[in-house]
Amino acid sequence: MTPTTVLTVAGSDSGAGAGIQADLKVFAALGAYGTSVLTAITAQNTRGVDAVLPLPPQTVTDQLDSVLSDFAVRAVKTGMLGTPAVAGAIADAAAAGRLPELVVDPVLVATSGHRLGVVEAVERLLPYARLATPNVAEAAALTGAPVTSVEEMATAARALVAAGSEWVVVTGGDVTVGDEAVDVLHGPDGTTVLRGPRVPTRHTHGTGCSFSAAVTVRLALGDPVPAAVAAAKQYVTRALTGGRDWELGAGRGPLDHFGWSA
Repeated sequence: MTPTTVLTVAGSDSGAGAGIQADLKVFAALGAYGTSVLTAITAQNTRGVDAVLPLPPQTVTDQLDSVLSDFAVRAVKTGMLGTPAVAGAIADAAAAGRLPELVVDPVLVATSGHRLGVVEAVERLLPYARLATPNVAEAAALTGAPVTSVEEMATAARALVAAGSEWVVVTGGDVTVGDEAVDVLHGPDGTTVLRGPRVPTRHTHGTGCSFSAAVTVRLALGDPVPAAVAAAKQYVTRALTGGRDWELGAGRGPLDHFGWSA
C-alpha cells in the first residue's frame, strides 16, 4: 500500500530534536511518507541555538517546486520560516492552492529562548492556514496581548481566527493548571478546552514541532480538525512520557517518537 505523503517546510535542527528532523520522525511514526523543504540551517543542541543561517527565498521555492511537481502531497505544515521573504514565497504557493490542509506552527522562539522567527513572517501565512498551532508565548507575540491563563488562551485563539486562520489551537504546556496540560482550540465549531495529564519532564525539545506534525498527518488521512488535534495531543503525551528519563544531551532533551521506552 502506498503511504500518504505529507510535507514539512521548516528549519534544520542539528541536534535533531525539533525542526525538520523532528517532523520527519513524527511522520514516520504515524505511518506517513515525509517530504521536506528547508528554510534555514541552525547550529543547535539540547542546550540552545548557537547560530541561524536563513536560506534564500529562491532556494526555498526551488525545493518546494521539486517536491510538489513529483509527489501527491496531502497536507503541509510550516515551522521556522526565518524571514518575511521566505514566508512570502510560501504564502504565494498557498494562495495558488498548492499547499493543502496547511498547518502553520509559528516558530518564533526556541525552547532555549533563542528567537528563530519574526511575527511578520507568520502573519503572511495565517490567511491560508487550515490550523495554526501557537504556544502561549507565540500567541502573545502574534496578538500583542498577554497569554498566561486558559481564559487568555481562548481570547488569543479567537483573535488569531479573526486574523485569518480557519482554526487555532493555543497549546498551554507553559501554563500551570494543576497537574493538567491544557490546550484551547477555536474554530467554526466554537471553543474547546482539551485537557490531558502533564508529564513531569525537562525533555520537551521539539514538543511544538511534534504536535503540529502529528496534526498534519491526521489531516492528511482525512480527520476533521478537532479529531486531528485530539489525536496529536495524545501522541505528544506518549512521546513525552517515553522520553522523560532519557539522558540525550545536557539540556532539554527530545521526545520518544517511536515508543522505544514504552
